[in-house]
Amino acid sequence: MKFLCAALLVPGLCLGAIWPDSIGAWKRGATLQTSLSDRPLWDEYGLKESEAARFEDGKKSFTVTGYRLQDTTGAMAAFDWQRQSKATVSKLAPLAAETADGLLVVHGNYLLGFEGYKPEAAELTALYATLKNIDTTVLPILPGNLPDAERIPNSERYVIGPAGLAKFAPVIPPSIAAFHYGAEAQLGQFRSPKGDLNLAIFNYPNPQIAMQKEGEFRGIPGGNIVKRTGPLVAVVLNPPDADAAERLLALVRYQAAVTLDQWVPSHKDNIGNLVINAFTLIGILLGFAVVSGVLFGGLRAYRRRGPRGDEADALTTLNLGS
Repeated sequence: MKFLCAALLVPGLCLGAIWPDSIGAWKRGATLQTSLSDRPLWDEYGLKESEAARFEDGKKSFTVTGYRLQDTTGAMAAFDWQRQSKATVSKLAPLAAETADGLLVVHGNYLLGFEGYKPEAAELTALYATLKNIDTTVLPILPGNLPDAERIPNSERYVIGPAGLAKFAPVIPPSIAAFHYGAEAQLGQFRSPKGDLNLAIFNYPNPQIAMQKEGEFRGIPGGNIVKRTGPLVAVVLNPPDADAAERLLALVRYQAAVTLDQWVPSHKDNIGNLVINAFTLIGILLGFAVVSGVLFGGLRAYRRRGPRGDEADALTTLNLGS
């Protein structure tokens, strides 16, 4: 699996303490240094550290490689890139793919690859507890705009800068993609009767920038078909079938969504509500006092109107002094 390391010492590569001393019954053996290809792309995804290790249980062993990225977006993008084309979806995590003898899984800003063994859910949970500097930022929603119909499995790629664009969609110039606006792109391949279609969806900060970039995308040579919807610009690159490309673009629709990854005060955290509730309580107590006073006064008045008159409220004295 290409996401796993070679046990060669390569100068200048990062080595971090990612893996614990044990994973379940497996004990860590040799610690290996990762050999990274396409280092500019790793840097673009925000690679902070990487480490590979061999875990052993008697005569059995497997190899693992871990990457700590800057954030969850970088981990998701690296997952799409490192996932094998024949991998299948795993239920062990929202972003997890497995092969016959391995597993690739994302946890926060970590990308973890297992070769020779597929850990169980309990083992992964225990492993997650040992990871440091975990980022839990909400994942971008752009991948959700990629159509499902006829999509080739594991063809998705996430682009956040020029290095990824040069690797996955080199026909698009970085100046047109305009990453300095904070643009990001989701790529995918789709089947059609006349050949595969390459779709790229770029997300810009607002519809005005997207409108400007739409015309520039149309100017790229190659007969590309372009569509804008909201702040998204979708491009089918060099389509072998224009009709199929149009049908594919029709499935790309922008729907506004709000995601929050920070604490938001509720009504009970509002000091104004606290003051209002305090005055409400005071009002209830005052009302109770007034009603109680009226009832007590009415009871005394009723007793005075009886046969004893004012004697109803008189005190009983014993005259002990006499």
